[in-house]
Amino acid sequence: MSDAVSENRGEVIISLRNVGVRYKRRGGLFQKPEYFQALEGLNFDVHRGETLGILGRNGAGKSTLLRVVAGIIQPDSGEVINHGVTVSLLALQAGFDAELPGTDNAILSGMLMGYTRRQVEKKLNDIAEFSELGNFMDEPVKTYSSGMRARLGFSVAMYMTPDVLLLDEVLSVGDKQFKEKAEKEMMSKIHSDQTVLLVSHSQAQVDRICERKIEL
Repeated sequence: MSDAVSENRGEVIISLRNVGVRYKRRGGLFQKPEYFQALEGLNFDVHRGETLGILGRNGAGKSTLLRVVAGIIQPDSGEVINHGVTVSLLALQAGFDAELPGTDNAILSGMLMGYTRRQVEKKLNDIAEFSELGNFMDEPVKTYSSGMRARLGFSVAMYMTPDVLLLDEVLSVGDKQFKEKAEKEMMSKIHSDQTVLLVSHSQAQVDRICERKIEL
């Protein structure tokens, strides 16, 4: 892992110490199990207010890393230390109930970030407007394309902001106009106290948006 360093960092809010994750690849009742090491010996700190890009080839463990930081999966070795901040993961296909309409999913997503239903409902018009989903907000998410899901999830994250926002490839989906709008919104977050970890396959996108990058 390589870490491009930036100056003038804020306080440390998340720390990874010798983090490793492995997945069982094969093995049955009479077979010796085999494992795939997704992450190994990972050490770095996340600082308040920074935008950290995470790059790597397919299978390098980028999405696994975000899930570890979010607390969705526990590392097999090492530890993740959260210094009292809220964390939300935004990934395609993650966190939505396909049978419920976009409006209900927006409310549930906001509540999972720690907001009350009333607080989320006050932001629904802003979320709907930013997502550009129109009447599809009242349709089940199972009718959405991957780009539409990304729009909804990104819009919720923009208006119901956790301390740390984890973005897993969501800026790579959707039409050019929405991508540009999403990047512009991300740039405004960079100049605020928002902390962002961004997984992307695009070196150019990371260079445009992020102050620091890690390559797995």
